[in-house]
Amino acid sequence: MAYEEFRRDDYNALTDDDFRALVRRFLHENHPPEIRHPAKRLHWDDAGPWYMILSAAGWLAPAWPRRYGGMGLSPAKHLIYVEEFEQFGAARTPDHGMMLLGPLLINYGSEEQKAHFLPKILSGEHIWCQGYSEPGAGSDLANLRTEAVLDGDEWVVNGQKIWTTLAGDADWIFCLVRTDRSGKKQEGISFLLIPLDTPGITIRPIINLELDDEFSEVFFDNVRVPGGNIVGEVNKGWTMAKNLLGFERIFLGGPRQAANALAKLRRLGEVYGLLDDAAFVDRYTGFLMELEDHKCLFEGIADKLRRGEHLGPEVSFLKLNQTGLYQRITEYGLDLMAEDGGLLHPLNGNRDLAMTTQFLNARATTIYGGTTQVQKNILAKAVLDLP
Repeated sequence: MAYEEFRRDDYNALTDDDFRALVRRFLHENHPPEIRHPAKRLHWDDAGPWYMILSAAGWLAPAWPRRYGGMGLSPAKHLIYVEEFEQFGAARTPDHGMMLLGPLLINYGSEEQKAHFLPKILSGEHIWCQGYSEPGAGSDLANLRTEAVLDGDEWVVNGQKIWTTLAGDADWIFCLVRTDRSGKKQEGISFLLIPLDTPGITIRPIINLELDDEFSEVFFDNVRVPGGNIVGEVNKGWTMAKNLLGFERIFLGGPRQAANALAKLRRLGEVYGLLDDAAFVDRYTGFLMELEDHKCLFEGIADKLRRGEHLGPEVSFLKLNQTGLYQRITEYGLDLMAEDGGLLHPLNGNRDLAMTTQFLNARATTIYGGTTQVQKNILAKAVLDLP
């Protein structure tokens, strides 16, 4: 399929309304209908064709500079891109390479690393996963123990990563590893790129409450990695990884999850004949008002992105607020469903009534991307100046 009608030399030259219309048309004409509004994170077998459509159209990496194969979108246009994808219900592709590794390589990688890895992300030749969390080093990520020791011109890696998203679908993993134990725990951490077919790597799927294997454990037993696979300076990986978190959290704190859950709650109300029930209307209206408040909060912080301003620690409030609301909506929805809430599959086979899946997903949202407790600590120290 030809995608020339969707390509522009400078997307930022379009007005916001024209760009929004272009994104909507692209989605309606190209997104596979069978994976729209997926109830859970899709594996490569299902999401891969959508990834390759985005790749062929040049729409896979919206925020990458044009010279590296991206769309070169400004923060304002990038936000429109994300908003339209979310509102359409576009499936999320295996995007760790595009969202996390790509920007990090562009900012900190060598020219050789950029030339080798960036095109392979865009082509789908390399699918990446993220090796950050470990047993005992999740919220306190700087406490990681996976170690890389230099032996000649190779790093020898030993340790374990956990909650590694879609590791079973990936070809490569980017890891935070400890390369020095002599200083503070935030020091002595390096950023290492490891091919997953290297001898000594074992991937063990973790089956979650939905009987799905989105996450895995990854074990490293004397895994030998070329010395040139370190990104940036040795022992400076913590600073690089931390710089990615603020931008990630504004999207984790977007209103999409809570809005989708509230839309399903209303449909459940219709199915169960509750739209005239005073108790249901009271709870639904309360959630609707909270969601509108959150949208205002999100827009205020998003405006900073549109103006190109730095995102401060207050962005943590977005994730804290959204995930709490998401959980409360899905908890109430599960209460309404009563015995139907025990179904893993959507009620009556209708994906618009998949509240049980959303309830289970909502449990994890207060953990990934920085736990609720971590977000509260950030706000207490950096915003409220509490001891």
